[in-house]
Amino acid sequence: MLFNGKDHTGWHCNNGKEIATPVEEGSLVPFKSGGYLIIHEDQFGDFVLKCDVKMSSDDCNSGIFFRVADPKNPVMTGFEAQVYSGGTGIHDFGAIYDLVPATRDVVTEPGDWNSLQITCKGPHIQIVANGEVVSEMNCDDFTEKGLRPDGTEHKFGSVIKDAARKGYLGFQDHGQKVWVRNVKIKELD
Repeated sequence: MLFNGKDHTGWHCNNGKEIATPVEEGSLVPFKSGGYLIIHEDQFGDFVLKCDVKMSSDDCNSGIFFRVADPKNPVMTGFEAQVYSGGTGIHDFGAIYDLVPATRDVVTEPGDWNSLQITCKGPHIQIVANGEVVSEMNCDDFTEKGLRPDGTEHKFGSVIKDAARKGYLGFQDHGQKVWVRNVKIKELD
């Protein structure tokens, strides 16, 4: 267990502040926490992360960040598993934000729990949502700055294959309330 379900031991905001929101229903609550992310104090490289996420509304927008090299600039120095509405786009639930679209729409209704599993092993990233693989990528296929392997543009100003293979993980406050519980991690060899 990476989160004990009772208090913020091992967790803080990405700006170094203590988390301002209390634990609710055994869950971390990033909304109005005092930072852009609630992050764990340890860094992880190759791992399987499992957690449950509940969204407050249909337009709820959040994310699970991982392999963040610089906590003060998580968007440009890490990856994000999108926590958002259903669909099969690059910004929909389970997508690897702005890089790989979700292939299936498996998100539950607002107020219901969704399970997410993120596996990182070397250059390979896989997102499983509610028991189904919804996105996968090989970072080594992203060899050009600002471009996906198919030649379409993404928002990042770096070459993705050169992104950090180890970093912080955390949960985003993007203006709507989400709850995150049962946060477990298994480091891989």
